[in-house]
Amino acid sequence: MHRLNGRMSFCAAFSLSKSRIFTGSCQITPHTMRRWSSSFKAISCHGDLPPPPFSKDQLPLKTFPSLTPKKGEVVVSVKVAAVNFPDVLIAQGKYQMKPEKEFSPGFEFSGTVKTTGEEVKHLQAGDRVIGFVPWGAFAEEVSVSRHNLIKMPEGMDFKDGASLLMAYGTSYYALHHHGAIKASDTVLILGASGGVGLAALELAKAQGAKVIATASEDSKLELCKARGADVLINYKKDDLKKAMKEVAPEGADIVYDPVGGDLTETALRNVKWNGRYLVIGFASGEIPKIPLNIPLLKGCSIHGVFWGSFAMREPQRLQQQIKSIMELYLAGKVKPHVSAEYPLEDAYLALNSLAGRKATGKVLLKVSD
Repeated sequence: MHRLNGRMSFCAAFSLSKSRIFTGSCQITPHTMRRWSSSFKAISCHGDLPPPPFSKDQLPLKTFPSLTPKKGEVVVSVKVAAVNFPDVLIAQGKYQMKPEKEFSPGFEFSGTVKTTGEEVKHLQAGDRVIGFVPWGAFAEEVSVSRHNLIKMPEGMDFKDGASLLMAYGTSYYALHHHGAIKASDTVLILGASGGVGLAALELAKAQGAKVIATASEDSKLELCKARGADVLINYKKDDLKKAMKEVAPEGADIVYDPVGGDLTETALRNVKWNGRYLVIGFASGEIPKIPLNIPLLKGCSIHGVFWGSFAMREPQRLQQQIKSIMELYLAGKVKPHVSAEYPLEDAYLALNSLAGRKATGKVLLKVSD
């Protein structure tokens, strides 16, 4: 019997108390190694990389002294870290948040509690947890605010745990908070085979909506079909405007757009009267310029979706959202699709797969057994 374990406290995911991995450059020598009682390895980055593809030398695996939690913090031994498109951006210094010193990328992870600091009452050593940090998950250890962790439900493995929060959190927030999704809605998802795209597809179907999935390759669309998509459009082969006129003559109630680029205007023109256009991101690398006469004529709204800011500003709603996602997972209505796993030292390859838009679903780093 599945049940939700522990307190669903996950306040201020982008907080706040930044994750502590290491600060400044740390040169490892036999002398310094003798001073450390223990150590851990992490991917080292300075946030100044040129555009991908990245190399191993640019994102090396380095050794650092083990962490000691401060008051209200928990040191977690990371089992699995998820790789997300913002990791590609933060490595180049192009993300909204810019670490000031040497850091490790990585926003979400799963693992076990190693040690706890003062005032941490709901967690203890050995607990299986899911966490979210501003950066720092590409490491064997991470020190996290107690509010940024939840216990993993029984029946959930570390891979699924590391894959849920960012993709499903973003998509749930987009569809329910901004999209006000209903069972009668038609939802057009651009880049539907990616991490957030597949999450949006599953969440829309769980709500009973009709889903039109678009992707750049037939193989990616087959994955969308297996996940419940009602209509498939290959926008590399088919004209999106013509295809939409055939499958949804009145347009879509909701457009979910994590891609941007030249697809945006076409998709916006295919929104219904009073429709909702959800701006998730710009995986194409191009931030589009939108003619404002289109939303005027359509009577539609355009919503920017920044889940991290929502998590920081509305922690109570965040807790309810995560509870809803966990319930859907335990009911078997959502299930992360993992397309690739890499060892920690090959984080650069994982990032390259996302930057090149080769990945489907989630890409993971296996940090430890």
